[in-house]
Amino acid sequence: MYHADCHTMKTDDLFQQAVTLLERLIATPSLSGQEEHTATVISDFLQDQGVEARRFKNNVWAVNKHFDPQKPTVMLNSHHDTVKPAAGYRRPPFEPQIEQGRLYGLGSNDAGGPLVSLITAFLYFYDKPGLPYNILLAATAEEEISGRQGIAALIKELPPVAVAIVGEPTRMQMAIAEKGLLVLDCTVHGQAAHAAHGEGVNAIYKALKDIERIRTYRFAKVSPLLGPVKMTVTIIQAGSQHNVVPDTCTYTIDVRTTDAYTHEEILAELSAMLQAEIKPRSLRLRPSAISRDHPLVMAGKQLGMSTYGSPTLSDQSLIDIPSIKLGPGDSTRSHTADEYILLDEIGDGILKYIELLKIFFTQKSTAHETMG
Repeated sequence: MYHADCHTMKTDDLFQQAVTLLERLIATPSLSGQEEHTATVISDFLQDQGVEARRFKNNVWAVNKHFDPQKPTVMLNSHHDTVKPAAGYRRPPFEPQIEQGRLYGLGSNDAGGPLVSLITAFLYFYDKPGLPYNILLAATAEEEISGRQGIAALIKELPPVAVAIVGEPTRMQMAIAEKGLLVLDCTVHGQAAHAAHGEGVNAIYKALKDIERIRTYRFAKVSPLLGPVKMTVTIIQAGSQHNVVPDTCTYTIDVRTTDAYTHEEILAELSAMLQAEIKPRSLRLRPSAISRDHPLVMAGKQLGMSTYGSPTLSDQSLIDIPSIKLGPGDSTRSHTADEYILLDEIGDGILKYIELLKIFFTQKSTAHETMG
C-alpha cells in the first residue's frame, strides 16, 4: 500500500529545478507548429533526471518507473507551445527576466508555469513503489492552435488513461467543465445588379437579418456549470465595387458550446433559423465535463479548491477522458504583452499538485483495502 505521508520532499530543490527549466523554455522559441526545440529541452531534462522520455512528433511523454499495465493511469498534461508575442511587449519575449517575484517571458504563464509544476510533481512520484495509479506525463504541442499533431495525435500512442489533470493557469482552482468551440462559415446569396437602378437582391441586407437573429437568439437549454451557449459574429465580407449590388455575403460565427447541446444539435438549430448556407470548420473541439463527485475533484475540494466552468478552450476538448483543468498562474495574463508568472505561484502549484495526488492516491488505496 502507498502511504501518503511516508515521503518528504526538498521543497527548495524542487522549486529551483522548476524555475530553471521554465527559464530555459522561455529562452527557446516554441510557436505553435514550431516546438521541436522545446520538445528537445524537455526530453533532455527528463533524461538528465533518469527518466526514459519518449517523443512522438513534438510531444514528449513518460511514465513512472514502476508502471503497471494492470493499474489505472492518471495523465499529467500541459503544453509547451506559445502564441506569437503580442504587440506592445516592452521586455524581450524570449529572454526570461525575474523582477520583484515575477518571472517574465512569453509562455511563462500560459502554460510554462503549469507545465514545469506538473513535471516536478511527476518527478516527485516517479520512483515511488506501490502507487495505486500509474502516472503518465505528457508535454504536448500545438495546443494554442488546437492542432492535429498535438494531444489529438499523441493520445492514440499512449496507454489507456483513466483521468487527467490538464495544466493551465487557473489560480489553482479546478475547472471541472470547459466550453467547446464551433466555428461556422456562413454564405448568403443575393442577386447582383447596378446599384443605380434599385434592382437585384442585396446579399448584405439578407446577411444583416441573419446577424440580428444571431445577436438576439438564446438557446433554450442552459448548462448548470457553463451557462448558455454564446454566439458571436466575428467576420463579415461582401462586395467588390461601390456601384454593384453584391450577390454574396459571407460571415463567420464563433460559437462557444456547452454540454447542454451536441455540436450537431446546434448546427441543426441554426440551419433551420438562418438564411445562410452553413459550413462548420470542424466538429472536434467539443465541451468537456467531469462529475462533481469524481474522486479527483473530491480530493481537490479537500485542499480547499473551488470548482467552476471555464469559458476558454484547452486540450481538454481533444481528449475523451474525465479531466480537470488546474494550474498556477492567471488566465487573464495569457497572450498579453509582458506575460509573467509569480514565483510564489509556481511553488504553490508544485505543492498543491503533489498534495492533490497524495489525497487522490490515498482514496484509491483506502477503497481497495475496504473492498479487499
